[in-house]
Amino acid sequence: MQEEKLKGAVEAVIFACGTPVETAAIARALETDEEIIIGLCEKLSEEYAERQSGIRIVRLANCFQMCTVEEYADGIRSVLDLRRNTPLSQAASEVLAVIAYNQPVTKAFIEQVRGVDCSGVIANLLSRELIEEKGRLELPGRPLVYGTTEHFLRCFNISSLEELPPLPDTDEEKGADGEEG
Repeated sequence: MQEEKLKGAVEAVIFACGTPVETAAIARALETDEEIIIGLCEKLSEEYAERQSGIRIVRLANCFQMCTVEEYADGIRSVLDLRRNTPLSQAASEVLAVIAYNQPVTKAFIEQVRGVDCSGVIANLLSRELIEEKGRLELPGRPLVYGTTEHFLRCFNISSLEELPPLPDTDEEKGADGEEG
């Protein structure tokens, strides 16, 4: 298949899926290599940016998804009559940060870090699909472990957890006089 036709096919697949689609799945469907798919997605993304399109293609780990450009969100909400998402509470932001930087983690670990019960906050983050159950530990009681989702990556406009900002230095890493020890 010639490149322009293949690029059109990639664009159609990503558009039709509506959710993040794995590079490997696109490559299998179009009978080509993943590297070619990645290159075509990057070209499409550049073309959208050059013509100041209202849509873009974003990379989420090993997936691609078609999204609207953020500056048009209000118009889209108005047409679709969507309520603006309520912002995360301070507690939800803290729990989400603990999970994002330490995943997979148990509820007990989160509560140990925060010092308070986190059941309600975890339920809220699960309902917003920012976190998900990632399995159970092989420990007494078989506690659930939690991790972030692809929806989390989209909401924070990052393609992988490696793009999270570094954590600040803690006092434990410094000596009594405040100097690095």
